[in-house]
Amino acid sequence: RNFYYITILRDPVSRYLSEWRHVQRGATWKASLHVCDGRSPTTEELPSCYTGDDWSGCSLQEFMDCPYNLANNRQVRMLSDLSLVGCYNLSVMPEEQRNKVLLDSAKENLKRMAFFGLTEFQRKTQYLFEKTFNMNFISPFTQYNSTRASSVEIDEQTQQRIEALNFLDMELYDYAKDLFLQRYQYMRQKEHQEARRKRQEQRKILRAKQAHLREQGENSSSTDYIGNVERW
Repeated sequence: RNFYYITILRDPVSRYLSEWRHVQRGATWKASLHVCDGRSPTTEELPSCYTGDDWSGCSLQEFMDCPYNLANNRQVRMLSDLSLVGCYNLSVMPEEQRNKVLLDSAKENLKRMAFFGLTEFQRKTQYLFEKTFNMNFISPFTQYNSTRASSVEIDEQTQQRIEALNFLDMELYDYAKDLFLQRYQYMRQKEHQEARRKRQEQRKILRAKQAHLREQGENSSSTDYIGNVERW
């Protein structure tokens, strides 16, 4: 069997707000073991942002204020090889070096994936998936722009803070969008070239058939003439 890694990335600000709304309604990640190098992080390495059973009802300000919030730069962390930076042990290397290693690892892993899509480009994502795996979906993807995240109104200062908290995800998303559109354009050009090649082959076959019919017609005319001469 062949196994392929695929993923869908989302605009970091929208993704962050969506996770906050999800947590606000009572969702937790307690089932996530966060295993790295064969073990889960200790409570010292990964403290909790809340003390109760969940973090339901937390405000956006509280969500942003927790320094251990795994929502920050989640996409980079989930795509990178955490063992390169000592997993969740932040004392292994300086923060600046750690961030660079994580971002480079996430970019490299994303580039090597057989396929990835973007939430903000549903139709292009469907097109690339179908062309990559030679499969067709039953119905076209629908672009839903009205999400729980989009219904959250934030001011410019909050927007900037979320972007700062997710600065690695912001850079990863810019890289992903550029790579995604390059792949899309390449696949479209490849499709146009294939269509042009098929049209050329069809025209060649048609010309060959027409030449064959003309030859048959000339041979038929020559045969009729010889037969008439014999009769004469």
